[in-house]
Amino acid sequence: MSQHEEEFYEESGGGGHRFLFFNAVPSSLVSAAFHAVLLVILALISLPEIQEQAKQVLTAAPAEVEELEEMEDLQDLQEMELQDIPEMENMPTLPVAVPNAPEQVMDPVDTPSADLDAAPAQIEISDFGETTAPKNDLMTEVGSVTGTGLSGRGSAVRGKMVAKFGGNDASEQAVALALKWLAAHQLPDGGWSFGQIGRCTHPGSLGNQGRNGATAMALLPFLGAGQTHMEGEYKQTVKAGLYWLMQHQNPQTGSFHEGGGSMYSHGLCSIVLCEAYALTHDRALMAPAQGSLNFIVYAQDPVGGGWRYAPRTPGDTSVVGWQLMALKSGHMAYLNVPPQTINMAVRFLDSVQADSGSMYGYTGPGKGQSTTAVGLLCRMYLGWKKDHSALQRGVEYLSNTGPSKTNMYFNYYATQVLRHTGGDQWKKWNEEMRDYLVKQQSQNGFEKGSWHLGGGDHGSERGGRLYTTSMATMVLEVYYRHMPIYQESAAKEEFPL
Repeated sequence: MSQHEEEFYEESGGGGHRFLFFNAVPSSLVSAAFHAVLLVILALISLPEIQEQAKQVLTAAPAEVEELEEMEDLQDLQEMELQDIPEMENMPTLPVAVPNAPEQVMDPVDTPSADLDAAPAQIEISDFGETTAPKNDLMTEVGSVTGTGLSGRGSAVRGKMVAKFGGNDASEQAVALALKWLAAHQLPDGGWSFGQIGRCTHPGSLGNQGRNGATAMALLPFLGAGQTHMEGEYKQTVKAGLYWLMQHQNPQTGSFHEGGGSMYSHGLCSIVLCEAYALTHDRALMAPAQGSLNFIVYAQDPVGGGWRYAPRTPGDTSVVGWQLMALKSGHMAYLNVPPQTINMAVRFLDSVQADSGSMYGYTGPGKGQSTTAVGLLCRMYLGWKKDHSALQRGVEYLSNTGPSKTNMYFNYYATQVLRHTGGDQWKKWNEEMRDYLVKQQSQNGFEKGSWHLGGGDHGSERGGRLYTTSMATMVLEVYYRHMPIYQESAAKEEFPL
């Protein structure tokens, strides 16, 4: 007998008469009798409870069972902290993927949005965002959210801004039809795909690549119209889309970097999270949004100040535009945007400008139409005043160029520049741009509410009908999507320099 057995034997009263029966009966019979009695007792105690649980499972709605399974899967994801930005020098260029179950590619279908809402309707974003998003000490400095620059999207002021800045009933009806088309082509998993648009023609050549970017691109028009996961006709659509994005954010780095999308996708996803957070004040979105901004800060070229397809490489104006719009959205949401990042972005714009800043090139000084529109909008958000001579010359160039019939990328940025400067140049531009898009919107069959305008820019081929529809919709939302920069009611939150 071991020492521990002896101690237990002594504490139990030694070998007294209470144990004579057990000493006399073979141990196998004692064990069998004991377990038989135990089983009877457990059955008497547990049977009613088991029956009640079985009754609950049999009567539960399918969505409730799916919700339970989803949340159990999410609990397996470990919360990982993102280190402070200065300590991220060893972050891999291509972060590892989020440990999700293998994604199933869905066959294209044309299903009403109401049917697609069934599966994701029970999702609670907070359960995912608060437990898997990257966090760091910067989060403690974040104050309350007001979303000053996005207040025009609210239903109370939207109609007034449409009338004041040049929209009309036809443009608003076009936006409504576009949102309906986008909702109808959301995939059952909650995301979107450039290549899967049901029976509609002209899918994007990216196919199922770049789904982060496709999902963000589809969500932006909803947010632009004030539709969030908490309010609006499409709140279930937006909720499922946001949930899909957060599932595909790298929980360690905050990155949405992906094949077929690169930093383009990341910038778009970051804009979505920051805008959704600013519009709803939902703290479940704060950590994912801040994490996406942190990755932009890390991914900036440490020498030239720009961004390109891969992190920390010499930048181009196109990618820089999306990252700066994300940083601006985050800043309006009172998330942390380091001043040094903004100063470095100014350095990049200086390196690609021509004519003292009235025009911009792609990776060096130049005079491209689209890159000039991007560069000027960035300058406006970075503090150039309305009377800046280079800005005035640039606006005149855009006005003389006029809206493109096929290049929605150019139209998207140029429309914002002219809308913010206003005046006769904006009035002329807006009437032509607005009426053209309303006229060109499809009104037939499965394509009703969408646009395809031909191969006017690189994105229209790769992103197809989904890309063009999203861009065109945001152009028609320009009256209220952002508050004007150069008016008394403007968003006064300037970047920290």
